[in-house]
This record gives sequence, structure tokens and C-alpha cells, in this order.
Amino acid sequence: MSMSETTGESRLSRTGVDALALKPAECDVSRALDVDVDVVTVDYEGREHVPDEGTLRELAAEKTLRVTTPVRATGYDPTGDRSLDDALPGEAGRVLVAGHGAYLDDDEQAKGVADRLGAAVARHPDAWVGTESVERVALATGATQFELLSRSSLRDVRALRAAGFDGEVALYAPTVLTEDEDAVLDAVGAYAARRGPVRRALPDADGDGPVATDANAVGRARDVLSKAVRDYALVGDVATVRERVDRLHDAGVDHVVAYPARGLEHVR
Repeated sequence: MSMSETTGESRLSRTGVDALALKPAECDVSRALDVDVDVVTVDYEGREHVPDEGTLRELAAEKTLRVTTPVRATGYDPTGDRSLDDALPGEAGRVLVAGHGAYLDDDEQAKGVADRLGAAVARHPDAWVGTESVERVALATGATQFELLSRSSLRDVRALRAAGFDGEVALYAPTVLTEDEDAVLDAVGAYAARRGPVRRALPDADGDGPVATDANAVGRARDVLSKAVRDYALVGDVATVRERVDRLHDAGVDHVVAYPARGLEHVR
């Protein structure tokens, strides 16, 4: 019998993370009700994947719920059509983001970000604000800064605190609770490979096709990726991840938000 079975704690909660992030295109987000983490964030992957109001209300009744909303997207635009934002349960908080281009049409991508983030924070003062690609604008809002885990996270957060930033910092981290290197690379190898420093460090593709970024990676590519996944994700057994989460908290991170990159069944 595992420790989680004897203590009633999931492996995820034993890592010390503060919140669980779910992608509705990948799973039924209501499954978060069965995970012993108090805060849940629901990612935005297009309108067709937004959970229905009943599911969100059910989650909000049991958890502290935050829903990611792209401020440039029609229906979530605080300076224009905000009908979809208004339809979200009143109990749900927000994670305000500029919005990934894959989920925005050309007109939405052309919209300004700064004025919309400012207006959205005015409507939702307790919102978290995603900093990806809009760091200065996000910081100017004074809201909780929602950043992606990176190799410089510890240094960056310490610098923010040293400069006098006394707001909250949340950190999004793909999480893989295993020491099986093939499983780790299958889960987050491609994710890490998209980060600029990793992309530049990977060897060029050969005539056989693109460089593998999963368990099939070999040679220098595998060496680069094995280091990179530990820079951009929380990887290892529970004790290893717990140690890293503790370091992040000590540096000044208020909320470590874990995305279970292998699925919820692997963090229970």
C-alpha cells in the first residue's frame, strides 16, 4: 500500500504545490473534485472547450476556481463584447491572459493588450495576470503575476522582491511525478523544446526528419532535453519535486500551479 493510500493524501498534494491546472481539451475538469488541492485553474483552449456553466459552478462550490480568459477574444473583451465573461459563474476568479494566437482569429490578434488587461483587472481586482510576452504590461497592473516556470524563475522572483514588488506571484509548472526518463520526455520534452534557449541548443535536424523531442530523442538532443525539462517543469519523485517547490516558496513565489502533464491518474 502506498503512502498516499495510508495517509489519504495524493502524491500531488505531498509535493506542496498550491494549485492544480487543467486543460479542458484533455480531460473532464470535474475530475478535479477528486484531487486534494484547494485551488483549480482551468486553461483556455478555444470556445469549444470552455466547460459548461454547471461544471464550473460545481467546481467553484468545492474549490477556489480560476478560469483563464483571453482579453482579446470576442466574448471576453472588457472593452467590447464581454458576454462570455459575464456568463461565467460569479464565484469563479480569473486568470487574465493576452491569449495564444492559436485560439484567436486575425482580428482578435490585432487588438491591443495593455488597455484590455487594465480594464479587465478593474472588473476583476483579484485576478491573476499572465505575463507571457507582456511582462511589463502585466507588472503595471499590480495584480498577481502569473508566470511560467523557467530556468531563471528563482532569480527573477528574488529580483522582483528585492526591487520592492509586494504583490503576489503565481508560477505555472508542468509536473511529471516520475523518474522514468522516457516518460518524462514523452510528457514534457516537446514543451521544453519550444522554449527559445532550448530550441537554439538542440542540434539541427538531419535528413531523416525533425529532431525527436520525446522518448525517441538520442545523443546531444536527449542530453539537452533531459536538462531542459528540469528547467521548465517539475520533474522527479515526490521528494524531489517537494524540495524544488519549497525553494520556489522560499524565493517569494506565493502559488505554485501544477499542470499534470501525464494526466491526473499519474498524480493521485
